[in-house]
Amino acid sequence: MKQEARKHTEKKTRRLEWIFFIAARSFSKKRSKSRASSLLSIFEIGAGVLALTVIIAVMNGFQLGFIESILEISSYYIRIDNFPRADIERKSAFYKAPGVLSVTPFIETQGIISGAGSVGQSAVVLRGMEQSAYFEDAGMREHLVFLGGSFNLEEKNALIIGSELSSRLNVDVGDTVEFLSISNLFSQTEEGDDADFVVSGIFRTGYYEYDSSWGFINLETAAALKDTNGTCTLGIKLKDRYQDTIAAAKIAGILGAFALGGAAGESGAKISLWRDYNKAFFNALRTEKLLMFALVGLIFIVVAINIYQAQRRTVLERSEEIGLLRAVGASDFSVRWVFALKGLIIGLGGATGGMALALLISTHIQEFFSFIEMIVTLIIQAAYTITSGLFFNGGDFAVFSKRIFYIQEYTARLILHEVLLIYFFAVVSAFLAAWFASRRISKIKPAEVLRYE
Repeated sequence: MKQEARKHTEKKTRRLEWIFFIAARSFSKKRSKSRASSLLSIFEIGAGVLALTVIIAVMNGFQLGFIESILEISSYYIRIDNFPRADIERKSAFYKAPGVLSVTPFIETQGIISGAGSVGQSAVVLRGMEQSAYFEDAGMREHLVFLGGSFNLEEKNALIIGSELSSRLNVDVGDTVEFLSISNLFSQTEEGDDADFVVSGIFRTGYYEYDSSWGFINLETAAALKDTNGTCTLGIKLKDRYQDTIAAAKIAGILGAFALGGAAGESGAKISLWRDYNKAFFNALRTEKLLMFALVGLIFIVVAINIYQAQRRTVLERSEEIGLLRAVGASDFSVRWVFALKGLIIGLGGATGGMALALLISTHIQEFFSFIEMIVTLIIQAAYTITSGLFFNGGDFAVFSKRIFYIQEYTARLILHEVLLIYFFAVVSAFLAAWFASRRISKIKPAEVLRYE
């Protein structure tokens, strides 16, 4: 039995060897038409992998930047609304939940802010926080880049505002601004509260909404400006935001054990997750990414069709060789594998080369865009010189102009499963195209093909 098994294994090995030999031989023929079409297919596969990987990486950079700005500065991963301010000191109990990094109490109020002498006015959202929040929350600390001053809310009238809002109001660190709260306009008093603040810091996040209409003030000052019935909101950060449901279940249990004027349900405290209050925006980003993935992925469909047609033509051109292989004992399946293996080589060669170049560009995206901008600028300046300024203004070119896009630097982020999916799809599309093209081999009759040879 062992000897028969060994013979069977040796037979399969020899069959694989000649299949690989014949498949690779087509690439070694310098004057072969199939070799030229194969090299072209490799180039097309590589170009598709390169384009799709770089585009998705740049899109990830922008989208994840927006998402992280929202979650790290505004939304948090888990929020507990209507939490009694009298029990803020008990927030440390929530650190018992799995993966909790920080627990931050805050109160938000909205109003109109104006610079000294009514230089400018703007709607603004002010978030009242404790001074310790900046040092306890590493995520917020990372995304708040200070252009002036610092995160200083020790004083009751201290105010930290975004860079765009600072420019709009024409104020700097140390200047005084006036704030009219409209959070109580529809309460029983029906009148707003006004206050004067001194700018203690100016930040930039890279997210225009926060830089143009957000600010931070002292927690007690925010409570005085907005009637919250003695409550606040707790913002909770986690090590992994995708473990929010597990952490929320534990937090609900901790909340239920609190004596918050009664049971948890009676206190009015409510838990919400980041997936819920940002659902529409995140779904829009996901849809945009999927559509871009599908549109650019059409490149592989076109390349697969080209490979299919090229392999069908190769089957017809090499019908004599196929007939000879069939005559000496090769099965239909074995001969089909010769062509399928050729498609696999095309897919692996193109996908590997394209992915290597894509990874290089994605990890040096700033230099890549700078190089593109330099080349295009040189072309524009040359055209400007040739036409004497008739059709071109000779200005510098930018891929993402800062006059149009609110972008300080280019970013690209590679996600492992997306990279593997692109690579896998490129290889499989080439392999399947060659496999289906080889179906005509079963229709070739060795006797008919070799009759006049």
